[in-house]
Amino acid sequence: MNPIKIISFNVNGIRAAISKNLSEWIKSANPDVVCFQELKANSEQFDSKIFQDLGYECFWFPAQKKGYSGVGIISKTVPKNITFGCGIEKYDSEGRILRLDFEDFSVMSVYVPSASNIERLDFKLEFCDYFLDYIKTLQTEIPNLVICGDFNICHEAIDIHDPVRLKNVSGFLPIEREWMTNFINNCELTDTFRYFNNEPNQYTWWSYRQNARAKNLGWRLDYHFVTKTLENRLKRSVILNEVYMSDHCPVLLEF
Repeated sequence: MNPIKIISFNVNGIRAAISKNLSEWIKSANPDVVCFQELKANSEQFDSKIFQDLGYECFWFPAQKKGYSGVGIISKTVPKNITFGCGIEKYDSEGRILRLDFEDFSVMSVYVPSASNIERLDFKLEFCDYFLDYIKTLQTEIPNLVICGDFNICHEAIDIHDPVRLKNVSGFLPIEREWMTNFINNCELTDTFRYFNNEPNQYTWWSYRQNARAKNLGWRLDYHFVTKTLENRLKRSVILNEVYMSDHCPVLLEF
């Protein structure tokens, strides 16, 4: 049986990524599933046919606000069920969660809010607390779950280039890191990249400022979490940091 290849990619605007040859790269990488975050477009604003021509079914869950947020999933296998959002309007209006159910596992694309100010930090933490409970409840009906996406949180000091100086910056706040620990433990999840790789200086996002990417002044914000039920099926989990289409790079999971 061939491994299932799942890519997660915050494209920071799917139209911009398409203009940078996103479809050609996907054709070359040949994943079974791609989870997108930060579409910044609704499905009328770009051509899904470029993915359909590669053999993918396309599912989009944009934000109501134009040019903002939004998630999507493309899949070579037709899912048996698609769930848009989580049923909470204030999160669903921002296009935060999309899930496809297949025969023996489910894949979710999630885009956790970022926090540019104190109001958005409150919103982010509220979303995170809700999401933990949502996943825990979901597991009672879907035991084999792959959660892909941009969590806008670096979990440990190893996941950020300057943990001392950035300890009071959103994305690496103690309260955010503590939430992620609770999320992993309470939902019995595996951080698949760290399952295989405990090396430092492994990042998925770099600021556009100060030549940060060339200097590898990065943050690991993008994850593939799996339920423990899938752990024995893991083959590899890698950061594809040679891909330059966004301020994030894609991450790959095979199981």
